[in-house]
Amino acid sequence: MTVTLEVAEGVGTIRLDRPPMNALDIATQDRLRELAGEASDRDDVRAVILYGGEKVFAAGADIKEMREMDHAAMVARSRALQDSFTAVARIPKPVVAAVTGYALGGGCELALCADYRIAADNARLGQPEILLGLIPGAGGTQRLARLVGPSKAKDLIFTGRHVRADEALAIGLVDRVVPAAEVYEQAHAWAAKLAKGPAIALRAAKECVDAGLETDIDTGLAVERSWFAGLFATEDREIGMRSFVEEGPGKAKFR
Repeated sequence: MTVTLEVAEGVGTIRLDRPPMNALDIATQDRLRELAGEASDRDDVRAVILYGGEKVFAAGADIKEMREMDHAAMVARSRALQDSFTAVARIPKPVVAAVTGYALGGGCELALCADYRIAADNARLGQPEILLGLIPGAGGTQRLARLVGPSKAKDLIFTGRHVRADEALAIGLVDRVVPAAEVYEQAHAWAAKLAKGPAIALRAAKECVDAGLETDIDTGLAVERSWFAGLFATEDREIGMRSFVEEGPGKAKFR
């Protein structure tokens, strides 16, 4: 399998495994969508890590495969391509990307689908599609601009240049830079902590933030209001408030 899902103690690791560079061919894209759906549905998965291994996250699409496709073929394929990445972005649980080595093109777009990105100090990120006479096609023009702002996104997309980890951190493309040997460990610590949190409230928080970015503030506030009130019907809310009153903040043990 080019992509696998391994689950332990509430944390699911979606691992790309297509040596040497984890090129995202059609089979890998489809498998990614399948496992994103599985991670979404499984109750034993409370948080997710996206990981490409110790050497590389994903260096982009399989160019040899893409070269054989004409306009008609890509018209037929482009929705499935985007849907694979959207499935990752819509996992209703906290998702962290553990980025090592190259995260280029589709690899960068995959990292953009996470809620949080931890990068190795040797990581290189970018959207080099313009150098092929193309543009990003798996969400890069949309998610990158929303994350780092339109001006910085246009710079990366127009030039196709790679950014080092320190610049990626400075512009908000990644959230933390750590030594390469610690990337997965730190991503796992982030995921494991949230895996112990209130699952429905975390889902609500993610949906409210993501939905609010796509609409006007009044609609976003309506989504927030609905979720906020709805959480008063959950056991986690009862556990959290009871623990706060009886033991103080931050000591609740959610089920």
